[in-house]
Amino acid sequence: MVAPKVLLSARGVRLTYPVYTIQASSLRNTVLNLATGGRVLRDAGNVVHIQALDGVSFDLFEGDRLGLYGHNGSGKTTLLKVLAGIYEPTHGEVVAHGRVSSMIEMGHGMDPDATGVENIKIMGRYRGFNGREIKAKIDEIAEFADLGPFINLPVRTYSAGMTMRLLFATGTCFDPDILILDEWLGAGDASFMEKAQQRMENFVSRSRMLVLASHSHDLLTRVCNKLCVLHAGRVVYFGDPQEYFQRGKV
Repeated sequence: MVAPKVLLSARGVRLTYPVYTIQASSLRNTVLNLATGGRVLRDAGNVVHIQALDGVSFDLFEGDRLGLYGHNGSGKTTLLKVLAGIYEPTHGEVVAHGRVSSMIEMGHGMDPDATGVENIKIMGRYRGFNGREIKAKIDEIAEFADLGPFINLPVRTYSAGMTMRLLFATGTCFDPDILILDEWLGAGDASFMEKAQQRMENFVSRSRMLVLASHSHDLLTRVCNKLCVLHAGRVVYFGDPQEYFQRGKV
């Protein structure tokens, strides 16, 4: 019997970063406004450090669907960004065996002065796809985004809804090995939502492995076979989602 293949490993991942120019009187308000949460540390020079992740380790295999759960500031989004390669861990390592696609910062690399078609090419290359693969998807993306002649105009001429449609259509067009999601994404105006929801489900089903951060018990239980619960950047539970939520955990 062939052993399942590890696609994504986290080994003792820690992420600590300094926050400079913080006066003692404003420390509390600053920490409350930090998106990553975590624990607050001080060094000998009175520089404040935020320990956003502390010793996170796990292996994920082909077919795994991992849910990340925890209160705001527990480290979910920070861990997603480390797994996606957006942040470099301070200690430890993340090893991915396959092409990673993240839908955390979908607009990363977008050029507002470039046309819709040009931005499809830019974002496709950013996700690691070659020119032939990108060219084969342009018509499909343009049709789904429903931008009409605007697809050949600069993105700076788009409304917010048009930009989101282009980002969503591009982000869900290329099949990933490892998919990183922050919440179950919506996509702009109400008329676009129904077909976007179906496309999202198909997109997730085509990935070889998924990591999804969400506050929804129902979604995590329905979609995921594993659950990682974070508190102050530390893993406090790793196991079956249904078992965790049946205990009445929050």
